[in-house]
Amino acid sequence: MTDLEGRLARLDTPDLKPPVLPDADVAYVLHDTPIGTMLLAVAGGRVVASSFDDEETMTARLARAVSPRVLRQARPLDDVRRQLDEYLAGRRRTFDLDVDLTLATPFQRLVLNDLPVRTQYGATTTYGAVAHDIAKPKAARAVGTALGSNPVCVVLPCHRVIGANGALTGYAGGLDAKRFLLNLEAKS
Repeated sequence: MTDLEGRLARLDTPDLKPPVLPDADVAYVLHDTPIGTMLLAVAGGRVVASSFDDEETMTARLARAVSPRVLRQARPLDDVRRQLDEYLAGRRRTFDLDVDLTLATPFQRLVLNDLPVRTQYGATTTYGAVAHDIAKPKAARAVGTALGSNPVCVVLPCHRVIGANGALTGYAGGLDAKRFLLNLEAKS
């Protein structure tokens, strides 16, 4: 037996298995959806991002705010992807996911915390109404800005907030995505 054959024989033993890498502190995946590619991320089993922002920008934000150990790992996001796909196919109305607003500012947290309760599936509200609900009646524009950079889009339904005149205004995924989501909910 040659030296090479001996080394290959040692590699062919059932005792040698590929290494199992530990889960990252933040796991993320790029997920193609009917409304565009979304970056989904979890940390500690909680959704920290469901975003239309580009991969480099979001992973840098996650590394600064949550942990420098940000890895592209699909497995920890299986449930998030499944629920998002079910929602976008019209087979789900609510998400059963724990959300962490680490990437949100304090004002965004104020706006986003009760958004799913304030805006039920298939219903809309206005930026002014949200401002009134959070006891900041003159902050409609600030509410719009906060929702425009919602780090957990779709899961926290900022798409259900529209202009006072009924117009569709800004959305991180674009107005076509907002229209798609509102039409999807209107059909159900």
